[in-house]
Amino acid sequence: MTELLGSILEQVRLTTLVDIGITALLIYWLFSLIRGTRAVRLVIGVSVLFVVYVMAVAFGLELLTRILQGGAVVGLFALVVIFQPEIRRGLERIGRVGSLGWVLSPADSRAVDHVADEVARAAADLSADGHGALIVLERETGLEDAAESGVMIHGDISADLIRTIFAPRTALHDGALIIRGETILAAGALLPLSETSVHAERFGTRHRAALGIAEQTDAVVVVVSEENGQISLVERSRIVRNLNEAHLARSIRHLLDPNHGRRRGALGWRPAREPTTPSAARAPR
Repeated sequence: MTELLGSILEQVRLTTLVDIGITALLIYWLFSLIRGTRAVRLVIGVSVLFVVYVMAVAFGLELLTRILQGGAVVGLFALVVIFQPEIRRGLERIGRVGSLGWVLSPADSRAVDHVADEVARAAADLSADGHGALIVLERETGLEDAAESGVMIHGDISADLIRTIFAPRTALHDGALIIRGETILAAGALLPLSETSVHAERFGTRHRAALGIAEQTDAVVVVVSEENGQISLVERSRIVRNLNEAHLARSIRHLLDPNHGRRRGALGWRPAREPTTPSAARAPR
């Protein structure tokens, strides 16, 4: 027994452990992409067909084996079409890491403060008035395609303009408002709905659209429910509900600029400043 364990340990090298670790992370990452989507059932179906093929080969069922082998050739092309949203989402996430835009182009604290305050104030006012809203804040991933589906505005961001756009019986109040930097890029934009079946059963169209764009991009989305006035924040398929103005503004600042409140260094790093007193913070509405 000792000799067997010794021979096994002799074959295990550092590169072998690294290889196993990377493969495990890759498998976990692939499952995280399809978790909660319709692709899970498709994966189960493909797995069942693979088990049937293995059993057909084991029992010598030549006809069934050849049929499954012939279908596998067509199936490879079909899988690319079927899993197109998941493949696009995976490549999008890889592109976010590879761009390193968060290091080379750190956010401007004053601009982030202005955007966070105006969006939070507009959301609070719309919630108090009982008006729905869908506000998308662009980060690293460009939203030009979604913006072109609406009406291009290219206007300076302000709470009053946001409230006017989402006022009832206006031409643009049903779509999404897209913000790039300190500019309102477009209004009335169409967003993809979330493919997650659990979310589809629990949320309405606005929340599903917010989850859909957050699943495919790194955008931050603010949703104001027209039914109950709840303010929600969506980011990377995660949703936080029942926010007030102060909490929403603070969350937007953190998401748009994780190092908010620190002075920039050579690569965007900023040493911490002295904390402000609670009395200096803006009171929630």
